[in-house]
Amino acid sequence: MTTFDLLIRNGRVVDGTGAAPIEADVAVLNGKVAAIGASLIGTAAQELDAAGMIVTPGFVDVHTHYDGQATWDTHLNPSSSLGTTTVVMGNCGVGFAPCKPEDRDVLVKLMEGVEEIPESAMHEGLPWTWETFPEFLDCIDSRPHDIDFAALVPHGPLRVYVMGERGVNREPANQDDIEKMKALLADSVAAGGLGFSTSRTLVHRSSTGAFVPTYEAIGSELKQVAQALSGEQGHVFQFIADWKDAEDEFSILSETSASTGAKGTFTLLDIQTTPDLWREHLDRIEAAQAQGLDIRGQVLSRPVGIMMGHPASMSPFYDRPSFKALNSLPWDEKIKALGDPETKAKILSEANENPHIFVKIVSNNFKNMYVLAEPIEYLPGPELCIANLAAAEGRDQEEWLYDYFLTNNGNALIYIPGANMSGNIPDMLGHPNTVVALGDGGAHVGSICDASANLYLLSKWVREQQRFSLEQGIHMLTRQPAELYSLNDRGVLAEGMKADINIIDFENLNLHTPHIVQDLPAGGKRFLQRADGIKTTIVSGEVIYQDGKPTGSLPGKLVRGSQLDPRL
Repeated sequence: MTTFDLLIRNGRVVDGTGAAPIEADVAVLNGKVAAIGASLIGTAAQELDAAGMIVTPGFVDVHTHYDGQATWDTHLNPSSSLGTTTVVMGNCGVGFAPCKPEDRDVLVKLMEGVEEIPESAMHEGLPWTWETFPEFLDCIDSRPHDIDFAALVPHGPLRVYVMGERGVNREPANQDDIEKMKALLADSVAAGGLGFSTSRTLVHRSSTGAFVPTYEAIGSELKQVAQALSGEQGHVFQFIADWKDAEDEFSILSETSASTGAKGTFTLLDIQTTPDLWREHLDRIEAAQAQGLDIRGQVLSRPVGIMMGHPASMSPFYDRPSFKALNSLPWDEKIKALGDPETKAKILSEANENPHIFVKIVSNNFKNMYVLAEPIEYLPGPELCIANLAAAEGRDQEEWLYDYFLTNNGNALIYIPGANMSGNIPDMLGHPNTVVALGDGGAHVGSICDASANLYLLSKWVREQQRFSLEQGIHMLTRQPAELYSLNDRGVLAEGMKADINIIDFENLNLHTPHIVQDLPAGGKRFLQRADGIKTTIVSGEVIYQDGKPTGSLPGKLVRGSQLDPRL
């Protein structure tokens, strides 16, 4: 009789390939799937009963920003507590390596501004035991973690490392600069980086308000630096842009892919002001694929939006002088003071002094603000709209919002959807050349918690709307993103594959409203989110979460470079 490390009995196996579910047991030995079949004969050190539940591969999330958190935290939450077993960080051209000691503050301010991670948390949490990107990988590899993680090489730090102040000021790179960046990128991917990332969007700014060093870096710089990538090594070029000249921007990806064989991927959004752009991008992707270029769009399964309120990092009132004067008060005293009529009138009469760009964009758009409550709704209807709620009471919209924020002891939140606030999400998700992504785990910690978007795909688009079958949904969350990054040893439940597994009570899968915790270094706060239905999460055969609680097991590893399919 065979003895296994783990046996999962009586589950409905959805294997990640897109094949129909089967009733079967799953056996694990030495961190690998050892057998799958009905009523497997054998014993195990641990048995789990999955009756009435689905058994799936662990989710693979290719767009996260755990670059800082991975250096100080063993748990890569909120991803790991929501069923993700592998993450890719270093996206959007921001990160912490390579970095000279004198440039550390520059990169911290970049990460604070672009990805909204508190500067105080980074100053206290980052050990800065590295200078080069390979040394950074060694640092995060030396710390135990709950899930696997991999990293792209970010363009911003690379540019600052080579060009110094000229790079920060976005001066053009000369040929010597380009050759040095290219050499550093080659060393970094040789050490295990999965590829190269950059940002060309004006929304991404340093905490000083300055544009990021990579903004509008000329295409020739990117095309030349990216020659260090190799399709044979499975490298990926990740890209975000404003698409002012969409054909020219896309050519950076397509020409790089044509010359190096590397894959390309970019943020694909349905934006109200450019309603045809997402369809045009899909046409470009299809044309590239027809030429043998593997370029794919990254799609979030719900609107790209932010949360605001007193617990969050920002609100339409957070940067007004009389509001800021209360920030040092204990919470209950602060909420009581905000309720004082004179204080309220004073705050309402003021303007924000130096708000985040998100606040500048949305603070007066009450028609696009929605109350956020249980059960959480990421595609809210007009009955939840602030403008409509205020109008129904015959009140000023801003005053209504001020009073709403004081409810629930000041913990009330609003949701402000931006891109993807449309019925086109399933069309983007279901395209054969897109991948589910953009959860941004580890980033925007005080205004979003989109690492749960994987579960939203299952609960909204599979179970509720039935736009995809269960097997399609699981394939989109597991094997599809794994293949994009050539992580071919995972994303499928099959003999010999890595035993990263979720056991899910699919019918009772449910997301709760995000809540604030203060567990970052220096007491920094962030949103986490709970979910019903994720019963068990397993990494390399070890249970890391059971019924929403960590087990203490930390089997996660740094993934260096592409991974071979062990079945081949």
